[in-house]
Amino acid sequence: MAEYQNIFTRVQVRAPAYPGTPLPSGVWGRQGKGGFIHLLGRFGDAQIGPIYLGTTGLLSLICGFLAFEIIGLNMLASVHWNPIQFVRQLPWLALEPPSPSYGLHLPPLKDGGWWLMAGFFLTASLLLWWVRMYRRARALGLGTHTAWAFMSAIWLYLVLGIIRPVLMGNFGEAVPFGLFPHLDWTAAFSLRYGNLFYNPFHALSIAFLYGSALLFAMHAGTILAVSRYGGDRELEQILDRGTATERAALFWRWTMGFNATMESIHRWAWWFAVLTPLVGGIGILLTGTVVDNWYLWAVKHHVAPMYPHVFAPVIDPASLPGAVK
Repeated sequence: MAEYQNIFTRVQVRAPAYPGTPLPSGVWGRQGKGGFIHLLGRFGDAQIGPIYLGTTGLLSLICGFLAFEIIGLNMLASVHWNPIQFVRQLPWLALEPPSPSYGLHLPPLKDGGWWLMAGFFLTASLLLWWVRMYRRARALGLGTHTAWAFMSAIWLYLVLGIIRPVLMGNFGEAVPFGLFPHLDWTAAFSLRYGNLFYNPFHALSIAFLYGSALLFAMHAGTILAVSRYGGDRELEQILDRGTATERAALFWRWTMGFNATMESIHRWAWWFAVLTPLVGGIGILLTGTVVDNWYLWAVKHHVAPMYPHVFAPVIDPASLPGAVK
């Protein structure tokens, strides 16, 4: 039965490149004629292009490139412009935010000004790309589900880099640009505020993250399993149920006790994925602004037990002399 295990596309039907659905003429047209890449056809449609970039798409790429260059050149300068050391140390290099002493004021370029400039261009790039996604969906007569899902991820980005630092009164609370420095910031953030694992919104975010992976794997496995019966033609299966949908539904009723429909499984997956950064952003936003220590909060609300008395009592750092009020 190995010939039926179609994780990869075994047959690629090749037709002339399709330029796409006709649209009303505008300022921009589609660029290119479209071509094919066999390797991509192993996973899906092999056609690449034509590409519609548009004004917002072009501006987004320009802003993204400027942010990338500012971050990269600052990292290169931190190793004295040595390209070998840049490559060797790249995972550890960072562009750090301003010192907390600057508050929300503009610092010198070398003391965090470059971080602010890179953040401005990166934020502009993401928001412009969101506008492009929204407008392209409307132009094609689609729903805007994908754009709003992307906005959920942008929400978390804005909370980490702009909204929470502004509420805390200094940009030093923001995340540095860099691979391992970003992870170091996350660990230090969790320790500083009493272990982020006790944050209920963080717990919800992780639950939705794992749930998203599980739902997508369940759905993907189901459709691949019934694709021999036409299950990959999901729209036709929704309108005119055939043996593929019936077998898929029966499998999950046998396995799990109930089944989603060919349409509702996508709503399940969409909400699980969107809620991952949405509730995560809420948890980050509450940290330091509303709750100073998540462990003590969990003890107070009977979520976590107090440490045994063999250890020294846990004291809220905010209650110590000299703490910032």
